[in-house]
Amino acid sequence: MLDPVGGQPRKLTLNTDGRPHRLQNTLCLSVFTIGVFAFIFGFIVVLHVPASWLGAIGFFTGLFSQFISVTTPQRVFNIMGIVGSFVGAGLGIAHGGFV
Repeated sequence: MLDPVGGQPRKLTLNTDGRPHRLQNTLCLSVFTIGVFAFIFGFIVVLHVPASWLGAIGFFTGLFSQFISVTTPQRVFNIMGIVGSFVGAGLGIAHGGFV
């Protein structure tokens, strides 16, 4: 058995230190969501404008979110969102740019 005897099962949470971090959690999940959309939109040529803008917004918001993040799971989601935003912005710019 991997669980300690009489211990609680592990929960999937962003607050691994046991304290609530509402702002940090909201920002990291927002950056992750924006990064996913920018990444997907980046592969669709006619959606180059939203991909570029979402990528730029997600990238800079992700950098700020990474700066104020408290726990490791928040940082993991931040990095995934930042990379998705960067790739989406790059593809969006390659397909036509911001306008």
